[in-house]
Formats: sequence, structure tokens, C-alpha cells
Amino acid sequence: MKSNLIQQTLEQLRSQRMLTILSIVGTALSIFLIMVVVMMQQVKVVPFAPESNRDRFMHVRYASIVEREQELYASNGCMSYKTAMEQIGSLSTPELVTIYTDGTWKFSAGLPGQPVTPAELRNTDDNFWKVFDFTFISGKPYDKADFDAGLPVAVMCESTARRIFGTSDATGREFMLNYAPFRVCGIVKDVSSLAESSYAQIWIPASASSSMQDTWCGDLMGNFSATILARSTDDFDDIREEFERRVEDMNKKITDTGWKFITIGRPYTQEKDAVSKSSNLEPDLEGDRRSRMVVYLILLIVPAINLSGMTESRLRKRAAEIGVRRAFGCTRPKIFGQLLSENLLITAAAGIIGWVLSVVFAMLFSTELFTRGFSYTSVTPSIDISMLVQPSTFFTAIGFCFLLNLLSSGLPAWNASRGNIVNALNKKQ
Repeated sequence: MKSNLIQQTLEQLRSQRMLTILSIVGTALSIFLIMVVVMMQQVKVVPFAPESNRDRFMHVRYASIVEREQELYASNGCMSYKTAMEQIGSLSTPELVTIYTDGTWKFSAGLPGQPVTPAELRNTDDNFWKVFDFTFISGKPYDKADFDAGLPVAVMCESTARRIFGTSDATGREFMLNYAPFRVCGIVKDVSSLAESSYAQIWIPASASSSMQDTWCGDLMGNFSATILARSTDDFDDIREEFERRVEDMNKKITDTGWKFITIGRPYTQEKDAVSKSSNLEPDLEGDRRSRMVVYLILLIVPAINLSGMTESRLRKRAAEIGVRRAFGCTRPKIFGQLLSENLLITAAAGIIGWVLSVVFAMLFSTELFTRGFSYTSVTPSIDISMLVQPSTFFTAIGFCFLLNLLSSGLPAWNASRGNIVNALNKKQ
């Protein structure tokens, strides 16, 4: 049955080549446009190294404090290390919690007596290397003992090691970081700047810099954010509840400062954090989803109307064939299903072409597509094929093909299957 359907579809393609070509091109372009929009969103949420556990991530990127009495004044931004440890680092429900500086800082790095090179730095704790799955080429990350001792050690990405040392085999060598000596303890593969929570070119223990002492608002606010690795997505609600209890407990301890913390729905999942636009407002995840659905519908309905006309034209030329099949006892539902299935094969083939084109386009124009309007880094986002070719994106493309097939051929196939047999035989359908 399947082979007959394929053979019949191929025969129809040969007999109506121009309409078929136009249908395939139109469908491919439609899927291409939709998948480009989908990919622009999905690179923010799909897992890829070193953020392979994004589905279990929760973020507390910022904190919000208000005046305790009248709440006339507020401060929104990153936390001090002390605040992050008390509110998030002490949580018992998650598997792990890591605390690190939000974004990257531009530092100069180089060998003594040689020209320096700019490098993007992030200060982290030792759990950072357990939450994020970096690929180490050589060496190892700094551990808790290194962090507690505040040792001047650093993990460096491969390309930065080549710029500074002329080779990626630099584990154990010393270099100057803003004119302070540091030792390389490990080299990792380069990280895309699209991995916003983990990206940097050099990572050092926060205890080896002044970032932990740089605080304000009574030592409550500072430079740090946190990422929570949940044991399971089922724990998200429990983590939020425990976080709120920690915040309430801390508010009781800081009454003398005149401030109190408000949570604004934190911590956020990866998807919710990705649509966050400011530190003082809770992201409207449902609103963002609705907006995306409207865009997808527009990109589906407009080409579907045009493709529907071409499908109607193709089926009109097959009126006699449909009439003969009806005269020999073929039921309307069977004809409708067969016409829909034939068109689905064409749509699926065109959809695969459109999906491949969208991946190629995204790889070629990654700078224009994926650079965010606001970013701490000026580095052009690097795109790996594994970020774009995900099971979720493939099945999304298949889903859109199915919808486009229903929208563009459903009504014409329904009309063709319910036409009058006599008129169909006389090609008057």
C-alpha cells in the first residue's frame, strides 16, 4: 500500500511538473523561514556542551531588594557572594549549586615582557566545573581546596592559550593576568558565547580576585549570579519553596540594614531566564510563548493560502480520475485520506529541504541571527552543528510540515472527495 502511494505520488509529480516544482519551492521556503525563527529561540534553551543539563537548570541571575518600610527605593542586580551563598548555596534540594560572576570582564593576559592580549574572564567557585560539562584537553579544573586557599590558578580555553603561549599545551605554565601572576591548571575546548552562563576565555577562582569584596547596599549586592542543577525537573517547585524560605530567613537577619529581599518568582528555568528582559520584572513566559505562536501561525497561514490554490489546481486536473475511483466504489474518506497522504509526501520532502536550508543559513549568518541586543561580550557567537541539529528541531520541522499540509491541502482534498461523480467524470468538478 505504501509503495503504491509513493508510486502514484511520483507519477503525479511527473505529470504536473510546473505545479509540483512551485509547491515544493513554496513549502521549502515556508519551512525555511519558520525553522530560522525556531532556531533563534531554541539555541537559548536546547542543551549543548558545556550546558548539556539545561533542562535541569534554574537560574538566579539577579536579586531585588526594596526599602523595608515604605518600599520607595529598590535595587536590582547581581548579588554579593555572601548573599548568594546564604540564599542559594545553602539549598539542600538541588543536586548542585554554582556561584559565578554574571557575564565576563575584559582583562589583559600575556607573558612577562611580551605584548598582552585581551581576554574575557569569569570568576567562579569550584562547583562550576561540576554543573557545567567542559571538555578538558589537558590538566584539570581548580577544586575546593584551591578555591578556599584563593590560589592564583586559571582554566583557559584552547584559542586563548594559543594566542598567549603559541600552543594549546600550556598546562602548568605561568602568565600575567592584569599584571598579576597566574598558573594554568587546565585547558578546555572553546565555548560559544551563546552559552551565557558558562562562557568565558579564562576562568579563575573568585577567591583569587577582588570580586567577592566588591559589594554595596550593606554587603547585600555585588557581582554574582547562581545556577542551580536540579536532580529532576519534578524538584523545581520544591527548590522555589526552599529558596523562598532562605530569603525569608535572611530578611529576618538584615532588619538593621533597612532593606529586604523580594524574589519576583525566582529562580527561573532556562526557558524563563532566556526571555528575561530586566532584573526588576518577572519574565512573562506565557506572553512570550503566545507571541511566538502568532509569528508561527502567520508564517504558516500566508504560504498555506497560496499553496492551497496550487493544490486545488492540481486536483482539478485529476477530477476524472477521482470520478472513476468513486464510480468503482472508493469511499469519500478513503479518497480524502489518499489525497492528503500524497500531498504529505510532497510537503515532507519539501520540508526536509527547507530544514536543511535553514541549518545552512543559520551556520553562515550566525552573527546576524544569534547576537543578542545586549551582551556582556563583544565576541561573535560561534555555532556548532550540534546546536542546530537537535531532535527537538527536527521533530518541530516535521510538525510544521504536517500542519502546513493540513492547511494547504485539507480543504481542496475535502472538496475533491465530495464532488459529484457525474460532474467529475465529465471534468466539471
